[in-house]
Amino acid sequence: MKHKYLNMALGLYLSYFLLGMINIILASNMSFLSEQLNVEKTDISLLISVVGVGHLLSINISGRFSDRYGRKPLVVAAALLYMVFLIGIPLTSHYNIAMGLAFIAGICNSLLDSGTYPALNEGFGEAAGTATVLLKAFISFGASLLPIMINFLILKELFYGLVFFIPAILFLFNCLFLIKVTFPKHNEEVVNVQESTSSDAASSDGAKLWKEGAALILLGFSSVSLFTVVQTWLPTYGQEVLHLDKMKSIGLLSFYSTGGLISILLLAVLLKRTIKPITAIVIQPAFAFLALLFLIINKNPTWLTVIAFFLGLFMSGIFQLTVTVMIDLFPHKKGVSVSYISAAASIAFIVIPFITGLFIKYLGVSSVFMLDLVIAFISTFLALFIYVNNKRKQSKIILEK
Repeated sequence: MKHKYLNMALGLYLSYFLLGMINIILASNMSFLSEQLNVEKTDISLLISVVGVGHLLSINISGRFSDRYGRKPLVVAAALLYMVFLIGIPLTSHYNIAMGLAFIAGICNSLLDSGTYPALNEGFGEAAGTATVLLKAFISFGASLLPIMINFLILKELFYGLVFFIPAILFLFNCLFLIKVTFPKHNEEVVNVQESTSSDAASSDGAKLWKEGAALILLGFSSVSLFTVVQTWLPTYGQEVLHLDKMKSIGLLSFYSTGGLISILLLAVLLKRTIKPITAIVIQPAFAFLALLFLIINKNPTWLTVIAFFLGLFMSGIFQLTVTVMIDLFPHKKGVSVSYISAAASIAFIVIPFITGLFIKYLGVSSVFMLDLVIAFISTFLALFIYVNNKRKQSKIILEK
């Protein structure tokens, strides 16, 4: 029997497939854009940062809009505004206009996150962990396809802007599709939660939930920091520490991406049948810590491809798992809950490249992975804290019954 919200999920997954392209579309077209806008390549990297700033400044507002007005208006608005960004960037020759369009892209990311994660959680119930983790798979698919599209356009000597226009057209069709599909009623669960929760229980668990919520926000930051370090500096590590050539060093990211994709597919199956998201967020960073430790002590270049694979296997999906657990703990404020995690992720995207750049400059590339090892340890500690506190809360509820 067809799931009631299958069409909704398909539309949301297509949006995140396109988001995978958008996440790297400015960096991948840096040479074209710097020539078109008559600026240096470093100025294009600033555009990428502006996307993160737009996301950070708008995520809390979009989360509140999601809880008040529902999920569908946000994901539809995101699709429409993404079209403005994708059509505008290749057609403008003014850097300031490009900055404004990049800021709009950041707002779109906020709208999409605040609408999608709660919608999947409400629509798929106990399978919400699987549904949200699959978003990462579609992001990976989109990010993998974009370089192929760019290479094809270069080979055929076609206008580079087509790589922007094609996703824009797909967003238009997806927007029309999402308008027609059914979304869960976002306010139904709020009423149920309020009716089933006594004031005494709320006051006794409030402080504990606040602590767990803070730990999840920090985990949102650390989970993004983990893979940002690896994706940015793994090729450099291969070249400078283990003396691989440039081709093999860049190829490490392919092994990392393969591990990440397999991780998502495994999690999608395991979360549905075997483990809960709150357990998985402990396992993933713990094994990521071990993989990073082996990376640091390893001096054999042959092993580096295997390590890259396992880094992808254990780092992918932690952010999506964190969002799922946050929504489970705060079901009455799904949109706001997602906004806090997404804000932490935005800060990580802005701060970590800057910090690691300083590490590279003054301490060398090995120090960056030592930092990532510490982040993995902290992530594991935070996940354990959340897991233990949740178990205690459940035991208390059972005893009270």
